[in-house]
Amino acid sequence: MTLSKPNVDLLQGTLDLLVLRTLLSGPQHGWGISERIQQTSEDVFRVNQGSLYPALHRLEQEGWIDAEWGASENNRKARFYRLTRSGRKRLDEETASWERLSAAVARVLETA
Repeated sequence: MTLSKPNVDLLQGTLDLLVLRTLLSGPQHGWGISERIQQTSEDVFRVNQGSLYPALHRLEQEGWIDAEWGASENNRKARFYRLTRSGRKRLDEETASWERLSAAVARVLETA
């Protein structure tokens, strides 16, 4: 995943968090996940396939998402990913951690 300006790689955990959050609204195929992250970030985050699919595989191995084959909007075969119960728990944990981290960064920026 990269930021549009500048073109900086984000941490693996950040991509995992964004994918899990995206799947909270329901099952999606890989392209849909990528598009949703780009849309909701207002084009700040662009998730390329080379980052997304290894992340999806890793999340599936951890048991945080499940996948099954289905047909996409344009009738193409696609894997649809969905959040599992343990994935929801992980999302809650990672969200709390991210909120603590971002609050700490904000405090440093305010006082620096």
